[in-house]
Amino acid sequence: MERRTIGAAALEVGAIGLGCMPMHWAYTASQQSGEGALRTVHAALDAGASLLDTADMYGPFTNELLVGRALRERRAEAFISTKCGLLVGDQHIVANGRPGYVKRACDASLRRLQTDVIDLYQLHRPDPEVPVEETWGAMAELVSAGKVRALGWCAIGARARRGYGAGGGMYDATIRQLERVQQVFPVSCVQAELSVWSREALDRLVPWCSSRGVGVLAAMPLGNGFLSGTLTPGQGFEPEDVRARHPRFTAEMMAANQPIVAGLRRVAARHDATAAQVALAWVLAQGRHVVPVPGTKKADWAVQNAAAAGLRLTTEDFAEIAALPKALGSWD
Repeated sequence: MERRTIGAAALEVGAIGLGCMPMHWAYTASQQSGEGALRTVHAALDAGASLLDTADMYGPFTNELLVGRALRERRAEAFISTKCGLLVGDQHIVANGRPGYVKRACDASLRRLQTDVIDLYQLHRPDPEVPVEETWGAMAELVSAGKVRALGWCAIGARARRGYGAGGGMYDATIRQLERVQQVFPVSCVQAELSVWSREALDRLVPWCSSRGVGVLAAMPLGNGFLSGTLTPGQGFEPEDVRARHPRFTAEMMAANQPIVAGLRRVAARHDATAAQVALAWVLAQGRHVVPVPGTKKADWAVQNAAAAGLRLTTEDFAEIAALPKALGSWD
């Protein structure tokens, strides 16, 4: 697979990564910690998808344990990206950016991942009760201690985009926070939602990263699975599945957004590819600093996703995708 170098730390990774979250969080109530999940991780690595994206909150903790188990004999082939800063309770998820907590969380992640260094350590969400410079400073100390190679910022979710109610355009508050922490220690990567049906990050965030040598991990590049064309309107989701509560995944909105999938399929037919591969190739084309991280729990899909790195879209393809209708339904 093509390799991409991202961030001030010159991180080299496969052009497409693997999002490990669906194995333990957000999409299913079951804990996929057995051989199926291990096969998926190994299949991704075999295909060149070296970046494995996880977080301590997924499970919580079980996702990191899975990645650690999978990498016992393959650590040198993998690039581990994990996150800290969110605590999962019985009823709520709360941010914790206190320096002491961040350092303890890192040590715990290292143990679960069975490694002596984390390649990319991301702040999952800033704590509104703690100056972000203090949190980031503690994370920088982890780099100095040799426990972490580079630092990243996660800008996923409504609060990340709206900046806790701050005014301005989409991601403006996130950019202001990034500019603050850049004064403390370099930001190597920003993770944000980016796909054919969620293009808002292209307005300011992706260009901001490009101009500063900051990489972009494109989260949900397949639109929570919708852009793969494998979901049908009205199919229903498990109660624990985030899509069961997402406005774009009501039967009405899924039906209304089918023209987007149809357009991707038309492009895919010209390349003997799938709609999902076209969607990923489009994300890859948004900049050499962009690495899509599609999430899956199935080995076959991980291999199919990785193959999209070899798909080259034409000028005609890009024009057709640009002309697709805007997605209906609020973002989240």
